[in-house]
Amino acid sequence: MRKLKIIEHISLDGVIQHSADDDDFPYSEWTVPYRTPAGRDAMLAAHGESFDLLLGRRTYDAWSGFWPKAPSSPMADRLNAAKKFVATHRPESLEWGPFEGLAPDIVEGVRRIKPQDGPDLILSGSSTLTSTMLEHGLADEILLAVYPVLLGTGKRLFADGIPARTFELVSTKAFPSGIIFSTYKVAGPLKTG
Repeated sequence: MRKLKIIEHISLDGVIQHSADDDDFPYSEWTVPYRTPAGRDAMLAAHGESFDLLLGRRTYDAWSGFWPKAPSSPMADRLNAAKKFVATHRPESLEWGPFEGLAPDIVEGVRRIKPQDGPDLILSGSSTLTSTMLEHGLADEILLAVYPVLLGTGKRLFADGIPARTFELVSTKAFPSGIIFSTYKVAGPLKTG
């Protein structure tokens, strides 16, 4: 059975947005000053040698405009080789493959592919899809690369209304650039008092 791993670059105030998209986000590419070879290697290790991608349509469109043209590198090669499961109602417009459209019911689509043989699924960059996967209990693990910045605006990782849960810390590593990688696995419902 595949795991669904959420991997996100995130500010201290929960922002995962990296580009302007269709709005007036003022801090495009805010992660760039913190990139280091050690951070790159840790991110490669977190993804693993082989994986498939679960992408929202906006993330797919943004990545398909960049990664197929990117110079060969371990990350570019792995992303380009990965099968892309895309949350879209227009699968006929997908070009960056290999791919499979997940529609009309994305939750059922993920429930169908998780038990199949294959590499783990990596979900990155989609705040809407991330919230949906957490809401329906489909995420197994979350890796947050937390950057030492406050942005004050932008798309956040977690939407209001996600059921309360607890997570168990699996590992954490700090880098000299100030980034902290923390990996959590889902532990169960939130306990209080």
